[in-house]
Formats: sequence, C-alpha cells, structure tokens
Amino acid sequence: MMPNATWIRSTPNEIRIGLISASDRASKGIYTDEGIPALQAWLMSALNTPCVFHERLVADEREVITETIIELTDELGCDLILTTGGTGPSLRDVTPDATIDAGTREMPGFGEQMRQISLRFVPTAILSRQTAVLREIEGHTALIINLPGQPKSIKETLEGLKDPEGKSIVPGIFAAIPYCIDLIGGPYIETNEAIIKAFRPKSAIKK
Repeated sequence: MMPNATWIRSTPNEIRIGLISASDRASKGIYTDEGIPALQAWLMSALNTPCVFHERLVADEREVITETIIELTDELGCDLILTTGGTGPSLRDVTPDATIDAGTREMPGFGEQMRQISLRFVPTAILSRQTAVLREIEGHTALIINLPGQPKSIKETLEGLKDPEGKSIVPGIFAAIPYCIDLIGGPYIETNEAIIKAFRPKSAIKK
C-alpha cells in the first residue's frame, strides 16, 4: 500500500501522533475520558517539534482498536500512536491483543520498562500486559505503544521518575522514542529537556 499523497508535513520534522483511548464507558459518554487529554498535555509540554494530533475514543473491542490503529497509520500517516487503557488481565482488556494484531514487529522493551516504573508503586504492575509494536506498510512505518489509563501513571511512564533534585531515578520510555522514530524513517524529534531528554548515540544527533 502506497502512502497517501496528502501526507504533507508543514515542516520536515513535523510528527503526526495518534492518540487512542480504549474505554467502554467513556466511549458511551458515561464518564469523561481523561487519557487523551493527559497524553496531549504531556506531549505538548515535552515536545519542541511541531506535531499534529489525531484523537480517537473507542470501545474495548479488539477489532475496533485494531482498525483504528490501521486507520491512523495507513490513512493518516501517523508516525507514533499511543493508546491508553485496556491493558489489564480482565476479559474486556484487549488493547495489547489488538495492537499485536495491527503490528508487523513487536517491540517488547517498552512494556518491560513500563512495568519496571509501575513496580516502584504497586506490586500489581506485573498484571499489566502493555506492549509496543511497529506497523510497516510500503513507504511508511509507525511505532505503536500501549500506555496506562490513569493520567498520573501516563506521566510517570513517559517521563520516568526523578528524585527531589530532579535527577533521573528510572528513565521514562519517551527518552527512547525519538531515536526509534529516526531508525524507522520518521521525522527528527526534539524534546524539552526539562521534561524529558531524548537519548541518541552521538553519531545520530543533529546539530
């Protein structure tokens, strides 16, 4: 499948980000979704790179989540897709399964690091099934990552944990995302180092 000809970036380093919140009750309007606003607020504070957001609030339905990931990647050209919610062991928690269905290669290190961060707070972090994948189509690749559902946990997962002096205790997963996007052919992402410092090998840093 060839990329859509309308995928024109306003600047060469503009990043397209898909945000998916999987929640039966929020998608029915029973309560207000907090995942997408929390994700967007954190990203706006952390990114020094122009970005475009595509937001989707969907039910906890495996096929629907998979189709949404495919739409954001194949039709809208998202470079990065972040999901929130639906990562536990209950029967309705199907986001990781749907993510794997949409992916072409798994990136298990993201899930491993997210559980390490959450284990600092609760032993039940081992029940999380969060994962990450790449979805590759002709001429385009996207990184898709499952995040927790709670705003506080979203921030901790992305940003990591710091001591009172601001020194990193446990790195957040976003530190690795810009270089991953480099490696899959996406735009060069720069971050606000007061929030999160992107890690790249010296040879990959643009001056």
